Amino acid sequence: MSGPTASGKSELALRIAEAFRGEIVNCDSLQVYRGFDIGTAKLPAAERRGIQHHLIDVLTPEEVFTAGEFARQARCVIDEITRRGNLPVLAGGTGFYLRSLIHGLAPGPQRDDELRERLARREHRRPGALHRLLARFDPPTAARIHRNDVPKTMRALEICLLSRQPASTVLAQDRNARTGYRVLKLGLFPPREALHERIERRTQRMFEEGLVDEVKRLLSSGVSPDAKPFESIGYRQALLVVRGEMTLPQAIADTALRTRQYAKRQMTWFRREPEIQVLDGFGDAPDVIDKALEAVRTFA
Repeated sequence: MSGPTASGKSELALRIAEAFRGEIVNCDSLQVYRGFDIGTAKLPAAERRGIQHHLIDVLTPEEVFTAGEFARQARCVIDEITRRGNLPVLAGGTGFYLRSLIHGLAPGPQRDDELRERLARREHRRPGALHRLLARFDPPTAARIHRNDVPKTMRALEICLLSRQPASTVLAQDRNARTGYRVLKLGLFPPREALHERIERRTQRMFEEGLVDEVKRLLSSGVSPDAKPFESIGYRQALLVVRGEMTLPQAIADTALRTRQYAKRQMTWFRREPEIQVLDGFGDAPDVIDKALEAVRTFA
């Protein structure tokens, strides 16, 4: 179950799991971190309707979680669910995680923290420098990555520099694709204006429910402000509020804007996903739920 943020993935995943004896596997790169709850729209345990959820709250904020590690852990979880005779239901908006699980990842160099620190300093001195550098080393890969997507740009450069060949060449090599399962891909694609309205309401609600206070608690518990989850939309703005570098209204407006931009990138990504079944609407809409349940029933 994929789709942009605020499209109702969690609700639809619950409905599918209820109807087909399923267990939900988180496919969101932020919900894996303990303590980061409000800004990730993490479903509280009391609202999970007794349905088992996996790969939520499994990491400390200081830990690094790559797409490859997600694929490894998710495969183990899916095998366990299947052995119990239940249906694995993946839900989340991190398209690269989903793709790495289903289609596998091409072999490539491991993460190099020292190199990443140098690249980060370069980007800090001259914003946009990494994407420009990638465009010189690997134009096809640069063309596929948004110029503001620093994490993906940095990883592509890391591959180029460590392998001494374009990332596009490395990533075209044989992948360790998942076998032994049939996969039904469902994607939620709500109308743009309606999605923007939901994003606005969700953003407002996150701050009203205490996102800034959550950030304060995390910092006071010893979590570093440089921890990776603080780079995400919402937490980045709340952290600036705590530091006095942004007002609350500015943080809300900036979070909503960047979330809309992120949702657009998500929809572009998922529309390119092979064999995805498009559901035009939100995951809590009765007609969408009916179509999704029928799709699962027919597929099974």
